[in-house]
Amino acid sequence: MSGILPLQLIEELILNKSLLDRITIEPGKCGGRPCIRGMRIRVNDVLEMLGEGVDMSEILTDFPDLERDDILACLQFAARRSDIVRLAA
Repeated sequence: MSGILPLQLIEELILNKSLLDRITIEPGKCGGRPCIRGMRIRVNDVLEMLGEGVDMSEILTDFPDLERDDILACLQFAARRSDIVRLAA
């Protein structure tokens, strides 16, 4: 992937709103942090790997329970979280 998201991937992130259904938050699991489909694979861990330049295919190989849409869901989750407007006092 080399750090740049292809246009097709960006379009999939925008159009597929159901991706966020793959992100789960359970108080007793992983300290209540967002995880993927109830597994103990945290969204943050996947995002850190992508940020370090690990290819999506390598992540999928290292975590055989993950699917391509899980990684897309992590990206979409992060995009939505970073778009929260905060008012300064």
